[in-house]
Amino acid sequence: MLSLTDAVPVAHGLGGQKDLPISLSLAVTGSVAALVVSFTVLAVAWRSPRYAGRPALAVPALGRVVLSGPFQAVLKVLGLLFLVYLVMAATLGQDLLTNPVFGIFLVWWWVGIVPASLLLGPAFKAISPHRTLVELLARVTGGDPEDGIADYPERLGYWPAALGLLAFVWFELIYPFNTELGPVRLWLAAYLGVMLVGGAVFGTRFFERADPFEVYSSLLAKLSPWAVEPGPEGRRGLLLRTPLANLDTTVARPGLVAVVAVLLGSTAYDSFREAAFWVRWVQTSDYSPTLVANLAMLGTILLVAGLFTAACVLTPVQDGTARRDLPAAFAHAVVPIIAGYMVAHYTTYWFERGQVTLAQASDPLSNGSDWFGTAGLGVNYWLSEHPGFLATLKVVAVVVGHVVGVVASHERAVGLLPRRHQLTGQLALLVVMVVFTAGGLSLLFAG
Repeated sequence: MLSLTDAVPVAHGLGGQKDLPISLSLAVTGSVAALVVSFTVLAVAWRSPRYAGRPALAVPALGRVVLSGPFQAVLKVLGLLFLVYLVMAATLGQDLLTNPVFGIFLVWWWVGIVPASLLLGPAFKAISPHRTLVELLARVTGGDPEDGIADYPERLGYWPAALGLLAFVWFELIYPFNTELGPVRLWLAAYLGVMLVGGAVFGTRFFERADPFEVYSSLLAKLSPWAVEPGPEGRRGLLLRTPLANLDTTVARPGLVAVVAVLLGSTAYDSFREAAFWVRWVQTSDYSPTLVANLAMLGTILLVAGLFTAACVLTPVQDGTARRDLPAAFAHAVVPIIAGYMVAHYTTYWFERGQVTLAQASDPLSNGSDWFGTAGLGVNYWLSEHPGFLATLKVVAVVVGHVVGVVASHERAVGLLPRRHQLTGQLALLVVMVVFTAGGLSLLFAG
């Protein structure tokens, strides 16, 4: 049987520094050394772009299956069934912590996007139920599902997605009533409403820029080995290429820096809000805990955006290149860092609380049902019971994410910056990477 503590997702990362058998100073020192050594090797051996225009390996046999109409239709139907189930549990289910809506929303949906996108590509786009609904509406009305009835303003870029992500992390990390069914139901209804209206007006292109979860998933998918590109006669083809080559295809658009800052900054805040020094200060402070939490998360996001933007703006540019365009041009290098922190911070949460949600999913109405035969499943706490492996996984995830970020940044720099500044021009970004690494590991171990 599940206990009350198993009933609801209550913590994102399990185990602080005292629980992890790795010295924090050793982890930080080794990580910073890895970054510096990586940059030094790149400076010597990587003098010209290697991924721009690099051919990818076509996978026609697999592509004919996964890009076929029937396979895509199955994915869309699964997405619609998921929406129907979620609506049913949210509207007909009881306002109890055992309602699977909480775990589906905060664990399967938010955290599950990470492994799904890293392994399979833009997974959320493939099953997005509101995307499917807009496509069905366009077919019924005879419209174009991709274009809609108006053009999406290019100047908006990813800004709507950044605001959507900010709304989600605020609801998840700060809103004091996020374990009540009513607010969750309201948030989901508002999200679905905005997506359906936006998709009806601007077409499915709206989701590529404004859907916070599709944008998040698609950015992470740039680190997967899969890509889909147009082929002859308008046919799409499935390609296999290195994640770094995929990442280099990220298009710099307005709001991209805001998206990565919200993702990285909110994760950093989620780490230090559970640290002992922060908890003590909030408890003894005369200020409202909710006000402090709001200011702290917003300040962390702005700090991440400010440090990254300043480092990019300090980079020398060629004639005809505006400095204000550099942060968006280099923002893709932050995506591996985000992926590393998400893996380090959420793996235990996803593994253990995801099992709890699987058990709860069989009883969406909280009436003792066992629809899928999973209600009696227990929870495997293997990760928490092996702190050595967990500590190594956390450190490796963060370090690998930063090293890949350095490589991606260097690749963009050697193709964008003046030759005489291709190395010295990256020093400011390297310093920021070191700050992110040391600060991130310190917060991760302190949480």
